[in-house]
Amino acid sequence: MRSLKNQILILLLGSLVLLAASFLGVLGSYMKDDVVAGAIIKARTDLATCGEIIDKTYPGAWSVKDGNLFKGPTKISLNNDLVDNLSRLTGDTVTVFIGEKRVATTVRGSNGERAIGTSVSTNVVQTVLKDGQTYVGEADVVGQWYHTGYVPLRAENGDIIGMFYVGISHAYEQEIITRSLIHMAELGLALTILVALLAWFFIQRVIVYPLHNITLGTRDLATGHLTQKIKVSGAKEIGELEDAFNQMVEQIQSLTGKMNQTSGSNAGYDSTESNVYSDTEQEPLTRLNTAGDIGEEGLPKGLNEATYGQIVQFLQANIRPLSAEEVAEGVKLTRVTVRHYLEFLEQSGVLKSEQKYGTVGRPVKLFIPL
Repeated sequence: MRSLKNQILILLLGSLVLLAASFLGVLGSYMKDDVVAGAIIKARTDLATCGEIIDKTYPGAWSVKDGNLFKGPTKISLNNDLVDNLSRLTGDTVTVFIGEKRVATTVRGSNGERAIGTSVSTNVVQTVLKDGQTYVGEADVVGQWYHTGYVPLRAENGDIIGMFYVGISHAYEQEIITRSLIHMAELGLALTILVALLAWFFIQRVIVYPLHNITLGTRDLATGHLTQKIKVSGAKEIGELEDAFNQMVEQIQSLTGKMNQTSGSNAGYDSTESNVYSDTEQEPLTRLNTAGDIGEEGLPKGLNEATYGQIVQFLQANIRPLSAEEVAEGVKLTRVTVRHYLEFLEQSGVLKSEQKYGTVGRPVKLFIPL
């Protein structure tokens, strides 16, 4: 059977793991939306950046000559250096089109070769080549989905002769999300370990140690070796358990005292000797002999009948002036508890008290049987 400490830790860690998993799931969903929005912004920015670089590197108008695309006097068709440099700069795939056909690209086909001569998706053709607008959004690029940006290329007379494209793959998007979630998971793991250590320390100090001390006290009580009440510190419920245990100890000690006194009285009883005593000799010597007859209803609130009987029995066995400390030591109770009972006996006329002054120290209050 698992210990209480282990069960609490397992429950706590399980809750933390469940909470962390739920948090990462929700965070991943929000991050996906943010990454998509970021990819769209990146596509727009990269289109503008690449357009400026091309204009400064290759001045002149766009044109088509002999089926090839030119920028000023520079041939752009099959110009791998241009698209590769722009791809390294932006991290995107880059393509230049004549009409809807790729003439220079970093996009690879299923065979691993550059996808020269392949066509763009029909929705892009309508928006860019026919309507003359910039297209930013998801598009099918040679069988794979990308966050894309397409801008029309216009000849010197304003006619649309091609397109320029940048694309951000979904794999790149997923990589960003995965990397971010891994960082969050590492942070969450560190926090979970920290919380677990703090919880372990708290459980040990506030729950496990007090319960362990009470358990040891119970074992000592069962073997008859417990002579003092236990004292533990912990939560309110632990304190209540401590009080209940100490009350049980008090009751058992009281009962044991009664049994011992009864056993001693029976052992010392001699019927022959009792017959030779006169009636005067058998009368109570002090008022303590009748003090034990009081019932529970005769005691003030807060005093216990069994404890009261235990203290009276001790006083009956020790007919002499006694201090509260001596009585407390004799009945194995606290001095404060014993003093309440002695003061009640004093108020009842069974005892009287006197101050005993020594040469040094505080005076001692003695209780004397009447």
